[in-house]
Amino acid sequence: MTTRTKPIPDGYHTATPYLVITNAGQAIEFYKEAFGATESMRLAAPDGKVMHAEIMIGDSPIMLCDECPDWNAFSPQTIGGTAVSIVLYVEDVDGVVERAVAAGAKLLMPVEDQFWGDRMGTVADPFGHKWSIATHKEDVTPEEINTRAKALFGTA
Repeated sequence: MTTRTKPIPDGYHTATPYLVITNAGQAIEFYKEAFGATESMRLAAPDGKVMHAEIMIGDSPIMLCDECPDWNAFSPQTIGGTAVSIVLYVEDVDGVVERAVAAGAKLLMPVEDQFWGDRMGTVADPFGHKWSIATHKEDVTPEEINTRAKALFGTA
């Protein structure tokens, strides 16, 4: 009798971010300090760089590595920015954003209540990745979100 291997390993989700970073070792320490991350594994390349690492933030795994031009893996700092923002839900958005900024993140959007029911702020970590950090405060229907958006943007 053969046992079927699960297509999604235990502890992972269908989509898992994989961050390419200029200094992955420093980034892991930043994520520990700013977001309470725990390091699950780290695999060093022969040159000592991080070939692959995994951290957990809350119940979500995040994979990361040092940039490696040979693998066509470039960090936001090398390519001049990122078009991706990772949404991080936390219990205390104000405290986490404050902690992230104290640890070296740049505040991009201050924490404010949003029309879709979240209290949210956005930071860029010292390695160029954007994090939209939020606490869900109110359950809002899609219809109400649309109504609030129209009122906010003057299209109601």
